[in-house]
Amino acid sequence: SSQAVLHEYNQYFGTAYPLPKLDTVAGPGSSRFFSAMENWGAIMTFEHSILFDPAMLSEADRQRAFGTAAHEISHQWFGDLVTMSWWDDLWLNEGFASWMAGRTTERLHPEWKTELDAVESRGAAMNRDSLATTHPVLQHVETVEQTSQAFDRITYAKGRAVIRMLESYVGDEAWRNGVRRYIEKHAYGNTVTDDLWREVEAVADKPITAIAGDFTQQPGVPLIAAEEATCSGGKTRLRLVQREFSRDRPGKPPLSWRVPVAVAAPGGEPVHALVTGGTATVTVPGCGPVIVNAGQVGYFRTLYTPLQVAAIAKSFAAIPAVDQLGILADSWALGLAGLQPASDALDLIAAIPVDADPKVWANVAGMLASIDDYYRGDGARQETFRRFGIAVLTPVWKRVGWNPAAGEPEPVAILRNQLIDTLGALGDREMIAEARRRYVAKAGDPTAMPAALRRSILLVVATHADAATWDRLLADARAEKSPLVKDRLYRLLAGTVDEGLARRALELALTPEPGATVKASMIAVVSDLHPDLAFDFALAHRTAVEAMVDGPSQSRYFPALASGSADPAMIGKVNAYASAHLAASARRDAETAVASIADRLRVRRDRLPAIDAWLERHPPPPPPAPLALGRLADR
Repeated sequence: SSQAVLHEYNQYFGTAYPLPKLDTVAGPGSSRFFSAMENWGAIMTFEHSILFDPAMLSEADRQRAFGTAAHEISHQWFGDLVTMSWWDDLWLNEGFASWMAGRTTERLHPEWKTELDAVESRGAAMNRDSLATTHPVLQHVETVEQTSQAFDRITYAKGRAVIRMLESYVGDEAWRNGVRRYIEKHAYGNTVTDDLWREVEAVADKPITAIAGDFTQQPGVPLIAAEEATCSGGKTRLRLVQREFSRDRPGKPPLSWRVPVAVAAPGGEPVHALVTGGTATVTVPGCGPVIVNAGQVGYFRTLYTPLQVAAIAKSFAAIPAVDQLGILADSWALGLAGLQPASDALDLIAAIPVDADPKVWANVAGMLASIDDYYRGDGARQETFRRFGIAVLTPVWKRVGWNPAAGEPEPVAILRNQLIDTLGALGDREMIAEARRRYVAKAGDPTAMPAALRRSILLVVATHADAATWDRLLADARAEKSPLVKDRLYRLLAGTVDEGLARRALELALTPEPGATVKASMIAVVSDLHPDLAFDFALAHRTAVEAMVDGPSQSRYFPALASGSADPAMIGKVNAYASAHLAASARRDAETAVASIADRLRVRRDRLPAIDAWLERHPPPPPPAPLALGRLADR
């Protein structure tokens, strides 16, 4: 695959890779913060990023490995042949490589439908970018800690999304020609971001520097509100109003962007406009629910009127998959921010047909898991929501099933794992029982846990383990010969719902047994379900835990453990940690963790009641009979 990627890049950049060879060297271990490093001519990766044991290899693993290779090979041009002048322009390396890897994967493996993944990546960037603690893509860096903090979703995912938007705005050919001019002019030299914009603008004849500056020199997410849609003579006239989307500053004076927008009616060609501050009016052919950000390449959230939301939900099944993903993401994000009812997202989910694109259902599964996490610790309400989530996903699971069909598309294989993971996380009794049965049966039946499903089955078993099961998983980890599989098994031990077993995993992480680079990961995995426990434990053993994490990353590692907490007291704990142990210039991740906790508390208080009310109007099926946990050995 690296040969195909290298050939593609030679063609795209117009400047051939100048070295006689390109090695990829995989080393043992892992890091919480990176997977590989693009040394010129010798890419260094952790083995888990590029190598796999056939005994535990899923389709998602294979595609991630391809993406890692594509990302690092892109750096041979953006990063090595042409190098940023200083860390302020880090995004010029990482955002571009992320975009190039996605573009190249789409081109070489269209059957993977990875173009739909770009919507999820953009959403992750906007979730981070809509908090008060965000920062511009272009950021000033003075210290080693600030350099480490710069490797975040804004640099990678927002950078990728902005480049994707700009390429669409100027056109594929003009963008490529600008990039080629940039590479040729600055080969073996150092650059700043404006050097790229200058070369693109020279061939694009569009105000690319001004637009790009809006999105890279200031933080935040534009909001395009669709208002006053009227249809006459087979055309829809739509008024667009630009605002700013913020999750935690509802009264913030909005910034202003020049925003490229594509608008389309069902089945119609998109009409393009540049919304510059204030308002704009567009007229599109066709009537019916109009999609703003058609194709989902724009970096902004879209707010529809209640009537428009209802019309979109009614025709949701007929909307292209990429727009379904974008509309779902916008609806949930706007609901969390209080700009529309949080339950609107559930109306859209209920409108998705069982045979929708597998990527859409995988996204829905992730969204349901995210909502479920907001209910953590609130047993009765969470159980009601879980019944809804299980009822939504079960028909899809019955369609996908345990056994792949001949010639099955790769996205279906990935969906299968996603459904096992999510139904297990939601506590689906049938899924848990079957995962346990397969785990026990593996000793005498090699087909019980096929390689593609092994990790997902073990994840369900480990999540709902009792003490006997946990001990058996630990014995499996100790007996495993493959380092790659062994590392995964130790991480799975840390993902249990049972708090007592989570404590055992934390204690195990302080011993040499799991391996030097796995121990920090185990504590982080515990924090997924037990953030308060993990953070308190890490601080209580701070000297030992700091030895597991490289120095510049410690300011990121400890706050991240707490970021999923729903305890108001955790805000004070994180602030106290930052004041005592971090320089003022190294506190961005601590401040982001505090903002995330405050946002979670706000969602639980202000948004979940709308979900509860929706569930009362659309009651999920009653729960099945309780499932006896018991000992696996008895089954």
